Amino acid sequence: MKSEDLIPALRGKWGSLSEFVKEIKQGFSRFYNRRHHRKGFFWSGRFKSVIVDNGETLVNCLAYIDLNPIRAGIAEKPVEYRWCTLDYHAETNNRDRFLSLDFGLREFAFKGAKVRLAHYRRFVYERGGLVKGMEDRSKGLDLTDVDRFRYRTRYFTDSGIIGTKEFVSQVYQGFKGHFSSRHEKRLKSIQGLNGIYSLKRLSESIV
Repeated sequence: MKSEDLIPALRGKWGSLSEFVKEIKQGFSRFYNRRHHRKGFFWSGRFKSVIVDNGETLVNCLAYIDLNPIRAGIAEKPVEYRWCTLDYHAETNNRDRFLSLDFGLREFAFKGAKVRLAHYRRFVYERGGLVKGMEDRSKGLDLTDVDRFRYRTRYFTDSGIIGTKEFVSQVYQGFKGHFSSRHEKRLKSIQGLNGIYSLKRLSESIV
């Protein structure tokens, strides 16, 4: 078979997020196992996928991801982590337009890529408590604003749908017939993310 004949099949395969991630995980597992003379699975489970609303929910989700190295204790600032998108923007000026400069901010009337990048960077640093004085902003509370964001945003990985109340309800109603749960699922508001709601992972009820 000619190589060009494989293109439609490969395009269909890698056009699927599940197949694409599976290919990466399996390839890296084989490489790592050969290099370290080991056998078995490298990751314990499937990657998680969440339906995320646009706008404010998306901005918070992106910030959550860029703050992962700080949360894990392997960096003090996002730009110190090699694989952080903020570092890539800062070091290469987004060479070859490899990454999107939308940041979910277009609908908030932030015009121009540089303006959106500057706003998003400030948002990440403030949300993560990386701006001097931000960590003391809510003294006297059980959890500060920074704490709430860092820990409550686990919903970005533990939820099935996350977004505004209207968005989550609408998406749930569209998929509801595919699940075996006898009871109507209830939306939960997320503390620390005002106006953002979550629905638990849908996979728990898949027929």
